[in-house]
Amino acid sequence: MRIDSSNSSQALPESQAANNATPAKANTAPAAGVSSPLGEDQAQLSGVHAQVQMLVGEALQLPEVRQERVQALRQAVTSGKYQPSANDVAGALLSNTMAVKLAA
Repeated sequence: MRIDSSNSSQALPESQAANNATPAKANTAPAAGVSSPLGEDQAQLSGVHAQVQMLVGEALQLPEVRQERVQALRQAVTSGKYQPSANDVAGALLSNTMAVKLAA
């Protein structure tokens, strides 16, 4: 059985169904002529899930706040050296407003 993105299923031709069998499926299949009372589903997972999980783990190990940058910015603001242009401030406000509206 093949499932496409439109959530409908299609039966595979017998020639393709035989090619898609995995060794694990062959090892757990009932003996010839005996059907499984519950039936068996089969899934093949790609390595993408493992890669995503690894990247999530790495991201969770990163600090949420980069203290060095925060301290440098705090010193620049306190000393009066941080003077963003009006265009920079307006652009940041607009970007933030759009991001909030899109998230809602």
